[in-house]
Amino acid sequence: MVERQLQNIGEDNTLLILDDDEPFRGRLARAMDKRGFNSTALGSVTAGRAFCTATPPAYAVVDLRLEDGTGLDVVEVLRAKRPDAKVIVLTGYGAIATAVAAVKIGATDYLSKPADANDVTNALLAIPGDKPPPPENPMSADRVRWEHIQRVFELCDRNVSETARRLNMHRRTLQRILAKRSPR
Repeated sequence: MVERQLQNIGEDNTLLILDDDEPFRGRLARAMDKRGFNSTALGSVTAGRAFCTATPPAYAVVDLRLEDGTGLDVVEVLRAKRPDAKVIVLTGYGAIATAVAAVKIGATDYLSKPADANDVTNALLAIPGDKPPPPENPMSADRVRWEHIQRVFELCDRNVSETARRLNMHRRTLQRILAKRSPR
């Protein structure tokens, strides 16, 4: 099975996995290695830029938000060094604006977390122009709303009053939403 996947991958099977979530990064690297990639897993923008400058990989899976910056900086460096690289941007903070920015900079695809190794492999090996299949278990509307509220809350530095103002909702309503568990 690995040999068949290697044929789909091509001769250069180098893969950069850039994510600051260490357990996720390790699991994804092991899973991608089993699928025939030669993975290098890094956790910072600085390390990713240095790696892409020295040995630009054929494939990359880059987290959008890292502790020391944005993964889009690494995508730019990789595109400059290796224009034919296939780059997937992963994020837990999915938004249309960031997806457009990622694709404009040169990302091949954009996936929301949680994405598993099958999602990543399918995105990396997809033929340009093919539409991806619809997700098997998409987030519910309540979960999408909750994720959006959490994202705005984080962007407002966890300031409840500012978040409520930007979301055009009452502060106490927002406090009740934030106090509850996330919907499924």
